[in-house]
Amino acid sequence: MTIIFKIYAFLLSLSCLDLIGSEKDIILYGANNPQITAWQIVDDGVMGGLSKGNFKSDKKNGSLIFAGNLSLENNGGFSSIRSNSLLIDLSDFKGIRIKTRGDGRKYKIRLESDARYRLRTVSFQHEFTATKGEWSQVFIPFDKLKASWRGLQLPKKKFNPKKIQKIGIIIADKKEGPFRMELDWIKASHKDTTKELTSVKRD
Repeated sequence: MTIIFKIYAFLLSLSCLDLIGSEKDIILYGANNPQITAWQIVDDGVMGGLSKGNFKSDKKNGSLIFAGNLSLENNGGFSSIRSNSLLIDLSDFKGIRIKTRGDGRKYKIRLESDARYRLRTVSFQHEFTATKGEWSQVFIPFDKLKASWRGLQLPKKKFNPKKIQKIGIIIADKKEGPFRMELDWIKASHKDTTKELTSVKRD
């Protein structure tokens, strides 16, 4: 009976390890084999605007620096950084977690799936603040993403986490002037662990 119990306990421990492993985040951008391997800038110049963004890698800590100047002239007002084309299934995850350090301005995470409007790609976005002068983590649930196309809100469009085609960050806070944000990593996550981090910080 003792041997049988030990075998049962061993098998149970293995199943628990598998469960824990399945709850791990996956790295979309950052160290250790990221899904995102290239970036490109898309500014409001595609619509006649004058905003200018750029990006570079920080040689000291390896983070990605997204910076530039936002202009509201010529009906402009946005700058974005977007990933290479992807095809990722994140249907087992609850949302996106990102670690940033910035200028205190508001940015948005931007994702593309297979949703289309007039044969054009629909973007799904959610706002976050890049905390000024210090690193912070933000969790963005998939069910909070808002669909739009060139500023037109599309509430009936549904986000499909099974077919992630692009990931990016956009600034469009209607404030002219320079902006700067550092991105340490982007992860797909099963839960909002930022609450746990906040609790630990307060303690």
